[in-house]
Amino acid sequence: MIKKFTFNSQNILNELPSCDREFLENIMVDKKYRKNQPIFTESTLPSGIFYMQSGKVKKYKMDNDGREQIIYIYNAGEFFGYSSVLSESSYGDTTVAIENSVISFITIKDFNEILKASSSFSRLLLKSLSHEFSVLANLMAVLSQRTVRERVALNLLILHDKYKVDDKANTYIMLSRSDLANMAGTVVETLARVLHDFKHDKLISTDGRKIELLKIERLIQVANFY
Repeated sequence: MIKKFTFNSQNILNELPSCDREFLENIMVDKKYRKNQPIFTESTLPSGIFYMQSGKVKKYKMDNDGREQIIYIYNAGEFFGYSSVLSESSYGDTTVAIENSVISFITIKDFNEILKASSSFSRLLLKSLSHEFSVLANLMAVLSQRTVRERVALNLLILHDKYKVDDKANTYIMLSRSDLANMAGTVVETLARVLHDFKHDKLISTDGRKIELLKIERLIQVANFY
């Protein structure tokens, strides 16, 4: 179910032939970003593409009321910013680190070189881009057709997948309440009421900003996805 709402660029590096992967890793330049530091902003021109080494980044647009509409959360292993490079257009959204992150940068020149040199990379990138369009269509449908309660439940399930660490038994979602509200397309006050109801029904537990999902199957039902 969650795959309908997550990009799949995490598979690109793993599926590349070793020589192409080494070339790509050698041209990456790592940079540290502090929490709340922008990576790029809407309407600016791209100078390359990005790859998440660690941390998390939110991708959002501003609505007519000046509120953020968070479209996606990137985490380790994901490429981003490449659609604007491929279309030779300015960025259509803004990306900001939501925790301290390490992000690799690949210049347009190097990016074009590997596109020409590696048919595997080109194919995987186009496959990923095609899937992204499908994910964005699914997310827009959720925002327009689902209740706030359903949207919050779905976004908690998406975030659970994002914050999951393989060698740890428990998963804690560490997103701020304002960012979670902006993901679900609601206001913080409404979000607080929905989270209170979920907590009362023992679907989640909270500790400060931390949220842990206790009954995932029940939340899938609440989200109205089977």
